[in-house]
Amino acid sequence: MRLKRIIIYPKDIQRITGKSERYGRYMIKKIKDELQKESHQFVTTHEFAEYAGIDMEFVEEFID
Repeated sequence: MRLKRIIIYPKDIQRITGKSERYGRYMIKKIKDELQKESHQFVTTHEFAEYAGIDMEFVEEFID
């Protein structure tokens, strides 16, 4: 059984959205601000999917 990664990175957002990696960093910052996370905390794939309004199954397809 292969374990799936649960943290999303700007490069993942770039692959999902087709936008730049810089946009991925911006989006992670927006999600952290909305969820009141501190800078050292991670954003999960589930939090990203919920924020972006994308099905979790679709997001998992793009995660290595």
